Amino acid sequence: MALTTTQQESSTEPIPDRFEPEVFVSPPDVVITPFRPWPRPYFLADGLRKVAPYHFTYNTYCKARWRGRELIDIFATEFRDRPQAYYRDAIETGKVTINGKKVLINQIVNNGDVISHTLHRHEPPVTAQPIGIVHEDNDMIVINKPAGVPVHPAGRYNYNSVVEIMRHERGNGWNPLPCNRLDRLTSGVMFVAKHAKAAEELCDQIQGRTVKKEYVARVIGEFPEGEVACEQPVMQISPKLGLNRARASGKDARTIFKRLAYYPPLPSCSDRLTKCGDRRTEREKTQDSKMSWKAKEGFSIVRCLPLTGRTHQIRVHLQYLGHPISNDPIYCNQQVFGPSLAAGDDQSDNDEDIISRLSKMGKSEVAEAVAYHDEMVEEYNRRKAEKMTGETCEVCDTPLYSDPGVHELGIYLHAMRYACEEGTWSYETPLPEWALPAPGHVGPTETTENTDSMVCVAKMKNLDLQDKGDSKTLFKKF
Repeated sequence: MALTTTQQESSTEPIPDRFEPEVFVSPPDVVITPFRPWPRPYFLADGLRKVAPYHFTYNTYCKARWRGRELIDIFATEFRDRPQAYYRDAIETGKVTINGKKVLINQIVNNGDVISHTLHRHEPPVTAQPIGIVHEDNDMIVINKPAGVPVHPAGRYNYNSVVEIMRHERGNGWNPLPCNRLDRLTSGVMFVAKHAKAAEELCDQIQGRTVKKEYVARVIGEFPEGEVACEQPVMQISPKLGLNRARASGKDARTIFKRLAYYPPLPSCSDRLTKCGDRRTEREKTQDSKMSWKAKEGFSIVRCLPLTGRTHQIRVHLQYLGHPISNDPIYCNQQVFGPSLAAGDDQSDNDEDIISRLSKMGKSEVAEAVAYHDEMVEEYNRRKAEKMTGETCEVCDTPLYSDPGVHELGIYLHAMRYACEEGTWSYETPLPEWALPAPGHVGPTETTENTDSMVCVAKMKNLDLQDKGDSKTLFKKF
């Protein structure tokens, strides 16, 4: 085929230059943090790691939903941890700025603006328990994360985080690279890379689902024997509160459970009503009869094998099975979920009520799990829960919280083992103290091959969890 040229028709309008170089626009000025103390202002007291209050600046770009709104309206509706009067004063005194400049409280926020908020920061204390080292080489540190310590700076926590504590211990120039994440309240195995290549390689394995994980939990009541498979979908109903529920319309979630031990209550506990007399009122007896969890005596230690990685998956599945983690301040909280604790519930339409009740916890009320009657948690610790004291900081008038009780620093959920599916590596911690036999009982002090829930993976790969074949002969399904 011959190639021919064509004559372009003339036009009276000039052709625009579509390849004009893009002009770089500098980002807006922001207020930088006026003080980043080194060494970090830690101090230890009463078994807690505390941080002395310090000034800090938050910087954030305008979100899409903020565009065209007044500055005071954004703070009053989006940041409700402080009263509106505080934000008015902060804007008028220049503690809150837009693009590094002082503005009026009714300033309209536009796309591309940077809002800065400088404040006197009060971090909650965390446990003084050190970060344990399971393994260390030139590429990776495998740690045993203490319960109650968040991995990254977030929310009310900054220096009291795994990343900052390890940086404090190893030097200001050291940059820890966490490869997996555990909830703040959860303890156990975590991987912290020393350089980017090691982090990338392990993250690829985790994302490729070639890493097996095993947790151990302590739950209320006598958990069924044998392998129990829960495949209820999980849905997040409040991103702000981090609240999730079992929902038929949620995301696919699968967990295998296997009981390691069951510890019934000691005779002195179970017979107290018959020997000492039932001193409950008729109203209390009626209320107790509606609380199915009160009939579940003692507690079980359960090995948990998540086959998917939804947020709070193990906690939600145990709640759905009617055996929530016994000190879980959210999913074992009768004040939030009601007498049934949402056992077997994947259809309720009371999400807004639950969100409202949960949002009050830790402010006017104590976040208390129903199973705090457990003999291992004394009344003293129940009274010593973190809540507002009614006092304010003399520097910034911030409402002050009391120190958390020991029972608030974590929950009975521990990431016990991570292993490569190909068998090239495996890291494991001992059973945590709360998973050992209770006083007066005899039980396992370590895991064995007979109690190993990881063998369930091979079984699960040969099963279709949608009621096909004879899967029910191998697993109790929910």
